[in-house]
Amino acid sequence: MKVCGQNIRKIRRSKDLTQEYMAFEMGISQKAYSDIENSKVKINLEILTKISDILDIRPSDICSISHKCGTDGFEDKYQSLLEYMKQNNISIPKEFL
Repeated sequence: MKVCGQNIRKIRRSKDLTQEYMAFEMGISQKAYSDIENSKVKINLEILTKISDILDIRPSDICSISHKCGTDGFEDKYQSLLEYMKQNNISIPKEFL
């Protein structure tokens, strides 16, 4: 999770944006935003999506599943479900592949 906060800070700084700007865009306090970058709070999908939208990047640019950034094992469950569907000839929509 620490890697995710560090990546957010690095990308934000590379775009010359302030924590205050990010916090304003997210509708939270600067302190709350600082806690995200300092890995004091768990980054969930909603937070990851908001930050990536503001920074105009993909969520995976911030936090890959391999870092287990607030995923709680969902990637493993997702892969298991896909495998089950393939083995049982259940059609899988293209957007999920």
